[in-house]
Amino acid sequence: MKETPLHDLTMCDATRQMLAKARKDGVETAFDRALAMKPCPIGADSACCKHCAMGPCRLNPKDPYSKVGVCGATIDTIMARNFARMVASGASAHTDHGMAMLDVFKAVVEGKITDYTIKDTEKLKKVAESVGIQVDGRKLQAIAEDLCHELERTYVQVEGEIPFAKRVPAKTLETWRKEGVVPRGAMREIMELLHRTHMGVDQHYENITKQCTRTALADGWGGSMVATEISDILFGTPKPVRARVNMGVLEKDQVNIIIHGHEPNLFESMVASVNDPAMLESAKKAGAEGINLVGMCCSGAEMLSRHGIPHAGNFMSTEAVLVTGAVDAMGVDVQCIKQGLSKVAQCYGTKLFTTNPRCHIEGAEHVEFHELEPRKCTDTIVRLGIDRFKNRRTPVEIPAMTSEGIHGFSHEYINYMLGGTFRASYRPLNDNIINGRIRGVAGVVGCTNPRVKQDWLHVELVKELIKNDVLVLQTGCSQVALAKYGFCTPEAAEFAGPGLKEICETVGMPPVLGCGSCVDNSRILIAASEVVREGGLGDSIADLPAAGAAPEWMSEKAVSIGHYFVASGIYTVFGVTFPIIEDTKFHKLLFEGLEQSKMGKWGFEEDPHEMARLMIAHIDKKRKALGIDKARERVLFDMAARRELDAA
Repeated sequence: MKETPLHDLTMCDATRQMLAKARKDGVETAFDRALAMKPCPIGADSACCKHCAMGPCRLNPKDPYSKVGVCGATIDTIMARNFARMVASGASAHTDHGMAMLDVFKAVVEGKITDYTIKDTEKLKKVAESVGIQVDGRKLQAIAEDLCHELERTYVQVEGEIPFAKRVPAKTLETWRKEGVVPRGAMREIMELLHRTHMGVDQHYENITKQCTRTALADGWGGSMVATEISDILFGTPKPVRARVNMGVLEKDQVNIIIHGHEPNLFESMVASVNDPAMLESAKKAGAEGINLVGMCCSGAEMLSRHGIPHAGNFMSTEAVLVTGAVDAMGVDVQCIKQGLSKVAQCYGTKLFTTNPRCHIEGAEHVEFHELEPRKCTDTIVRLGIDRFKNRRTPVEIPAMTSEGIHGFSHEYINYMLGGTFRASYRPLNDNIINGRIRGVAGVVGCTNPRVKQDWLHVELVKELIKNDVLVLQTGCSQVALAKYGFCTPEAAEFAGPGLKEICETVGMPPVLGCGSCVDNSRILIAASEVVREGGLGDSIADLPAAGAAPEWMSEKAVSIGHYFVASGIYTVFGVTFPIIEDTKFHKLLFEGLEQSKMGKWGFEEDPHEMARLMIAHIDKKRKALGIDKARERVLFDMAARRELDAA
């Protein structure tokens, strides 16, 4: 069988180089498995149901109303149940992450954990104030104790509204209350949604979607937001930092340790371990020049944004990086961890460690991480990584490719960046959207997927958006994709339209702002709320000239993220595939009906240039509704036209 050219699989030169080496070495990766295994067409359209033993029932995607399941379930019920279960799973991932962070915070406040401390006391006060806790004249300890108690309601409350509902713009919250979708507590919402999707319970796609929406909002304005805010309080709120990305950050003569996953606790402890003088001395005795700590995937993106720790690559590069032979140890925790890592690690002698009780992998060594004694785990990983360096048996080949950029654009820093110390405000952003220098704002987020060319959709979409004066905010694997190609530098303003370019050059910022990991999408929600509160751009998030996209999504978390953005009022477009059959009632509800209820709406488009056109058209529609469509001061040119003007 003819091999697929590697150029068709990824636009990342480093990953392509390692895939070529893997093929030569006879090592299989996710790219190979994706080529060998075609996706099920019925499953891709969500036209099958396996929620009971009377099935699985397969309906016809080309004639969806021609038959029903054994129980009588229609295509709309089946699709709504499948979609809802994706949201429930994705929301549970972020919710469990957030609850784990809250547990750590509570233990720090109670003095049970001493390895971590409260690093951002101002953030602690602001978060407490945002949920109605009295701050003035009180000790930090008392404020922190009250915040722990209040945020616990995010998870365990069975009635009422989650604490961060207080952050939602009044008009948006009014819509949620009218529709009956304000989250109570995440545990109740996820539990109820799974119950409703059980055979023989909720059998109306509109009612299922209502609970699905409430569950997704419990993720975005609950679990995810708690995870981000607590991480900032404990480990510091990100602010711009210069950092390198891509596989060239590995060092041939150092012990290379990669941390991959989603929870920052492991990574924060690893920073302490690799900087321990005893560990450094041990590495030198083994013949290494030092210990090189590197991130991957979302915990890597979080540490990239918070500490400037170098990042080796996004999700679809996690196997390829092991092919370098340079990785002495890889520690993983939860979410987006390929089981295939174990086999690739064995092929190259890399020590692969699972650390979280939620995630074990056959063939990987488990060294459990406990926050009460975090160094026991991380010191062990470092020692075994040093041992592997000393006994390397595999030739090392590191792609000589790195890019440097600016990362760490938290909501707080964006606020400061635009207004300065004495007048920190979103007013300059609002004013420049109103006057047209900035056409609108887009969140481009999400995974990388082997069903499409790695990174290409992200890069092409963002190029089109910034060229048309749309400011882009990014999280997760998408952020790393753009960083690899130089879009996270102030110099990238050269690729922006004239209005956005002027703003970037004035402020000294990139046209693409990296905000952190996928759980940090909550930063974008907070920023959107602040834009509404600042005034001049409507009364609801749904009024904003804004859009979102996940061009290469692959996980259930992405569906939950997408739906909480839609429910919050943002037009959100997915690429690759979408698990809904067109021209069905459920499809019409997601793609039209929710917007009629003053929320956002879903979109789907495989081509990144058409995706950009859809997003820009939506932004222009919102500008017209706000009466600011005439305020644009400049004619937008495409890149070819600009080059002609420059030449003249």
